[in-house]
Amino acid sequence: MLAYLYVFIGGGLGALFRFLIGKSALALLGNNFPYGTIVSNFLSCLLLGLILSYSYESKWLTENVKLFVLVGFCGGFSTFSTFSYETVELIKSGNTILAVINVFASVILCFGIIYFLISKEKI
Repeated sequence: MLAYLYVFIGGGLGALFRFLIGKSALALLGNNFPYGTIVSNFLSCLLLGLILSYSYESKWLTENVKLFVLVGFCGGFSTFSTFSYETVELIKSGNTILAVINVFASVILCFGIIYFLISKEKI
């Protein structure tokens, strides 16, 4: 039962951070591109990759930490559904080039950071 609590609290904190980054990006950069989502997804992947990378060497990653940070926080902090929605909205508004940039930048950045951080281990 405690496992559910770790995921719940981690997910709530991750979603809160994603919301705050989205609001900050909107205020600073405007709404012509989904900056908040790409930053949240990148940071989530960076955090996940760093934790996994260091855990391979030190073996400190307990099941509770995995549930709280990797499943809960990173799961709530990143968002494939919002990324997909914003990409569709870019296409619908005639910004097909920005939509393609969003897809490639998101996939390359997020996949790339995790691959770079944990590629020394078997994936």
